[in-house]
Amino acid sequence: MSSSESEPPARPADTLPAVAPQLRALRRRASLTLEAAARAAGLSPAHLSRLETGQRQPSLPMLLALARIYGTTVSELLGETVADRDAIVRAGDMEPTRAGGWTYWQAGASGRGMQSLRVRVPYGSQGDIVRVHPGEEWLYVLRGRLRLRLGDTAYLLAPGDSAHFDSLTPHRIAAEDPDGLELLFVHTLLQSPTAALCLGPLTGDMP
Repeated sequence: MSSSESEPPARPADTLPAVAPQLRALRRRASLTLEAAARAAGLSPAHLSRLETGQRQPSLPMLLALARIYGTTVSELLGETVADRDAIVRAGDMEPTRAGGWTYWQAGASGRGMQSLRVRVPYGSQGDIVRVHPGEEWLYVLRGRLRLRLGDTAYLLAPGDSAHFDSLTPHRIAAEDPDGLELLFVHTLLQSPTAALCLGPLTGDMP
């Protein structure tokens, strides 16, 4: 079982009232079986079934994977109601959502070819997960320091620094400091059978 399946711990079903039914409905809309969707996301069918029934909370990487596979956005998976095609998203309309220890705010309109998020990453949260998926990502550090690993190279980014890279490059995101970090995160939404694979923890610490 991959690390993407082993975190976060199971939580009561009532903690995710909107996610479970949306996950199942959007999978069916995409005409995918449970087995096919799970295989594309790098999950077991049993694990995806637990997500769809609310027995387990999906992490942000899982939501990103499923959004790409279903040809939708994380906001639609969560049943959020940002106005479709609205060019302006007001700060007061950005409701925080928690996933896998991260907190994020939808910073762009739904139904677009890119997804924009403001993300808060606590120290030690998902820092051992390596991600690989089609598309591009752009990160901009707002607060704190970001430890970013791209392939075999590690970078330390301070507030005001940014990174733009091909998401097929294995990458790993972690907060460098105990206070965590906050960043802007933009990624392309691509539907692909190989979308958003979480390869699991690396051996040893990031240099």
